[in-house]
Amino acid sequence: MLTISDDGKSLTLNGIKFVMNPYDEFAVEEAILLRERLGGEVVAVCAGPPESKETIRTALAMGVNSGVLISGTEQLAGRGLSMALAAGLATLSPDVIFAGKQAVDSDGSQISERVAELMGIPHASCITRFELKDGKAEVIREVEGGHYHLSFELPALFTTQKGINTPRYPTLPNIMKAKRATIKELSLSDLQIEPALLESELLVERLAPARRERRRQLIAGEPLAQVQKLYRSLQEEDKVL
Repeated sequence: MLTISDDGKSLTLNGIKFVMNPYDEFAVEEAILLRERLGGEVVAVCAGPPESKETIRTALAMGVNSGVLISGTEQLAGRGLSMALAAGLATLSPDVIFAGKQAVDSDGSQISERVAELMGIPHASCITRFELKDGKAEVIREVEGGHYHLSFELPALFTTQKGINTPRYPTLPNIMKAKRATIKELSLSDLQIEPALLESELLVERLAPARRERRRQLIAGEPLAQVQKLYRSLQEEDKVL
């Protein structure tokens, strides 16, 4: 169960086990499949607290070659995280970047696209198929009511959606090997990012636990009076307006 910190603006993460985002599992699997077909190296890059190393070890156990943790990013929001990841990835000069289509904690669905824009490379979101032909990436991107067939010059970034593959289960030997693996760590100072640029433009005023009890209220009267009463209720009782 998540607990709000004493400052009322953040969550207490002590004792929480960090696991890989399910959409990122598809990204890791797709990268490994590409390496198995064409060769190369797969590097898992994560920005987060020290506990995030366990997530990287999961990727290593799945078959990733190495991992990099960008530390000191716990207080960063979308812009700062995007800048940190873009700078970290730039040190690797990747040909193809795969990422999950969204994180399942914040559901922001923006970091990967911002990273691509900062790196100046093309990108496509929510792909369900990936092929490499004649040095170009051919992908299928899901959209409401259909899909797009897109072609990209490399390097490029893609976010993966359910259906693109079936992530493999780590084998016991790989799990044991991953536990002993050395994970490279980069700090924000290593990446030479101006601290002022990392500051968030998002201001959190307060966090509140989700209301668990169900409420039902019937509002009678003319439409205008109903709307006015509903507005007052949301503003004065629920304090959401």
